[in-house]
Amino acid sequence: MTASGVHLFDRVSGVNVLLDEVSVPVEQYSRAPRYLSVALTNACELRCVYCYAPKHAAALDRERVLAWAVELDAAGCLGLGFGGGEPTAYRRFAQLCSDIARSTSMAVTFTTHGHRLTPELVDSLRGAVHFARLSVDGVGATYERLRGRSFAAVVRAAGLLDSLTPFGINAVINADTIGELDELAEFAERVGACELLLLPEQPTPATPGISDADAQHLVRWAGTAGTGVRLAISRTGLETEVPTAEAIPGELPLDAHMHVDAMGVLRPHAYASTGLPVVGSIVDAVQTLKEMG
Repeated sequence: MTASGVHLFDRVSGVNVLLDEVSVPVEQYSRAPRYLSVALTNACELRCVYCYAPKHAAALDRERVLAWAVELDAAGCLGLGFGGGEPTAYRRFAQLCSDIARSTSMAVTFTTHGHRLTPELVDSLRGAVHFARLSVDGVGATYERLRGRSFAAVVRAAGLLDSLTPFGINAVINADTIGELDELAEFAERVGACELLLLPEQPTPATPGISDADAQHLVRWAGTAGTGVRLAISRTGLETEVPTAEAIPGELPLDAHMHVDAMGVLRPHAYASTGLPVVGSIVDAVQTLKEMG
């Protein structure tokens, strides 16, 4: 419940309904963000130079994550998204997803590079996840050069995800991939993805981030592309320059989304350089971060 009305969500179908004619008293507003992303671990066997995720070893305690999920569910959170690092490298990942799906009404999602997916892991995730994202930066030889893995393997991973749950494709957009936007959209449609999420490259110690020229190329392409797959873009500033749908009118960024890193630090989003360590109640930490921001 928010100032915009009552938000109904079905995690299986993904249907959202906003009853904006309902006036919600302030004391009944949801205390949790609508969606929380969680970096379960920093571990990842890939070494993409443009990756912004921390490289020091860290992983969250499983029981702590489960307790957070139960608390967030009671406070109005609708979805929990696991990333990293690589979440499928997290010990007992499938069991954690199953426990959260069983203990809460929230949607459980995850983002993966796909190279750890097996038919056995996918079977263990059935009924426990409601959406997934597959990271695919470039197609064919570009992907193989950037990620150091076979493109055929990521195509197989897409097939496994398609058998499991609705899924989307994530693509970092930079000087290497900006010329393959049409090919990325065609790939996403071909493998059955329902969404292509565009991630303008962020600055890291090794890379400067997307150039102004490539950013404007991306904006122009997003505004005119006639694709058969839904387009989305990360909150990195460029979303203000492309035609985007507002999920909930007037929703504040911290009411929409927050992020917890693998050290247990609550941040406004995954790219934020500062945050608040979660000590005790995660909902209390959410409230404190809102007051700070």
